[in-house]
Amino acid sequence: MKYIIGIVGLVVVLGLAWIASSDKRNVKHKPIITMIILEFILGFILLNTEIGNFLVGGIANGFQILLKCAAEGVNFVFGGLVNENQFTFFISVLLPIVFISALIGILQYWKVLPVIVKYIGLVLSKVNGMGKLESYNAVASAILGQSEVFISVKKQLGLLPKHRLYTLCASAMSTVSMSIVGSYMVLLEPKYVVTALVLNLFGGFIISSIINPYSVTEEEDILVVHEEKKQTFFEVLGEYIMDGFKVAVIVGAMLIGFVAIIAMVNGIFQGIFGISFQNLLGYVFSPFAFLMGVPFNEAIQAASVMATKLVSNEFVAMNLLASGSVHLSVRTTAIVSVFLVSFANFSSIGIISGAVKGLNEEQGNVVARFGLKLLYGATLVSVLTATIVGLIV
Repeated sequence: MKYIIGIVGLVVVLGLAWIASSDKRNVKHKPIITMIILEFILGFILLNTEIGNFLVGGIANGFQILLKCAAEGVNFVFGGLVNENQFTFFISVLLPIVFISALIGILQYWKVLPVIVKYIGLVLSKVNGMGKLESYNAVASAILGQSEVFISVKKQLGLLPKHRLYTLCASAMSTVSMSIVGSYMVLLEPKYVVTALVLNLFGGFIISSIINPYSVTEEEDILVVHEEKKQTFFEVLGEYIMDGFKVAVIVGAMLIGFVAIIAMVNGIFQGIFGISFQNLLGYVFSPFAFLMGVPFNEAIQAASVMATKLVSNEFVAMNLLASGSVHLSVRTTAIVSVFLVSFANFSSIGIISGAVKGLNEEQGNVVARFGLKLLYGATLVSVLTATIVGLIV
């Protein structure tokens, strides 16, 4: 039965993307089918095989080592504020971002990341049928972050037509930055985080190919990566450390605001209607959760967590899932977990349009105009990933 529901869910997701397509007649079916098959293969390997267990285990152990190193710096500065045997979200989850960001800066300075990103992007362009720039941008987004990635294509921004700009922004919203992945692994099982990272990369291309189909000529597809002025090693290191700290503080501030607002709204709804706002969202989103493969008796709770991520951000929803207040089966937890690993939420519209506007005001206004369509597509990417995982686990 789960396979029938999952296949129906898959058809619904692709259908919802097709309804919003700007050019239904020119959707390229072959790359889409190829990438869906690749998603099933990669998802099965990562979740159900010894090779997958080895890969995920190695990645998770690597991040555990990095988080322990980060803890040394955090404890040196904030050790006296930590209550023994108690979990402090800002210190345990957010501050390690500073160290991971510094490590990314070092790899960027040594020219390791640019080479990896460029050549993975070139290979992906052969699979997805899109331009090299779009493929580069998707990989770079997963490493640099949804706002920082646009700096690396600054020279191209002013030259891009609306349809190509949409794809670049959709990739940035559908993926998550490497500096923040370790923080996700504190709240979710690492295998779900890694699986979502891989599937969202292809899912972003699939949904964008349907919503926003187009062809790119060789002349249009010159890959220009913006070169920053030459900096010393310690300039780069200091810059990335400060960037990481800014991200940690900004996310912390957003969490304080969102959690407090949700608590207030829940109280109002509970007092007036006898139901919390999150439970109400759960009823609204439960049909989609069911089509992703969540059993009917868990659909409302699961959908409540998913909807929380959409209206606030992924950290609020992950914290809710990890708090123990939501009781879900292993399979449902897998589906919900992969759905949460992306930047698809309302606040990301402002973050992405602001990042682009800071580099090119006119293009930033273009992004703001298609912001809701951008969120729609990125949310469908998360639904697609969750549906595929629901068929695999």
